[in-house]
Amino acid sequence: MPKFSCSVCGSKESLFTAVLWDGLVDEWQISSDERHYIDRQQGEQCVSCGCNLRSIALADAFRNAVSTNGTLTDYLSKPSADKLEILEINEAGTLHSWLKPLPGHVFAEYPEVDMHALPYPSGRFDIVIHSDTLEHVQNPVHALTECRRVLKRGGALCFTVPIIVGRMSRTRDGLKPSYHGDPAKNASDYLVYTEYGADAWTQLVQAGFSQIRIFTVEYPSAIAFAAIA
Repeated sequence: MPKFSCSVCGSKESLFTAVLWDGLVDEWQISSDERHYIDRQQGEQCVSCGCNLRSIALADAFRNAVSTNGTLTDYLSKPSADKLEILEINEAGTLHSWLKPLPGHVFAEYPEVDMHALPYPSGRFDIVIHSDTLEHVQNPVHALTECRRVLKRGGALCFTVPIIVGRMSRTRDGLKPSYHGDPAKNASDYLVYTEYGADAWTQLVQAGFSQIRIFTVEYPSAIAFAAIA
């Protein structure tokens, strides 16, 4: 197994804490092996910056989109980062704290902003970024189409969704409601519409993206996408 390396800050040390609860495991019919790698995705964190594997994979997608081989924090400290027009939809994990100081950063949060109808002109942004949000959207292909619409030509959509790699995606239509986040709250914002599997990338094709890049960290623990408009 490769040694841990954080592409956000460059640290080589991580700390693991399990995060899944039995109710969610039962609802998603997750095996013990699947539970382990999803726990790592969410609960293995860089001891220096606090980013988990999910955020590190997302940072890798972002770094690719801006063509840098350095850490994310190094890139964001350069003048070129100030020229980026970035739309962040809900908080993109722990990357939010690094992105929000940028002058071209726009933060869109549900319910004030709905992914089904983004209130921005076409071709405005260089990057659209979101993390573990799409599974809570009722019509994800339409939401992805909206993300593509607001991107400049050649711009990138960078995002994550929780993926169980050993099966295909399914909707939760007709199944018991399932929620992410705090299991004691079960807020409507956390209601899951789609359980993503190995075919998650196909929704990007349906949304009109023709170039899709996949980034993994400790596969199958963390997977991120960069789709080019």
